[in-house]
Amino acid sequence: MANSSSILPENESVAATPLLEEDSQIWQSLKQAIASSSGFQSWQLEHLDSDGRPPMNLDRQVRTYLRETLETLAY
Repeated sequence: MANSSSILPENESVAATPLLEEDSQIWQSLKQAIASSSGFQSWQLEHLDSDGRPPMNLDRQVRTYLRETLETLAY
């Protein structure tokens, strides 16, 4: 998947900085909404390590959850 800077002309890369910050804020908000969903919480319980803790940070968990969910929906 291409990142947003690869589709912008070089002369627009400086102007893209506020957009990237806005994207980051949107991702943080979306990540928190997903993490509070019952589907994610059920998935998270299935992926605890032997100590009963999630094996990765929340960002990585949400990305993995989304990838696995989309792969399942693709079938």
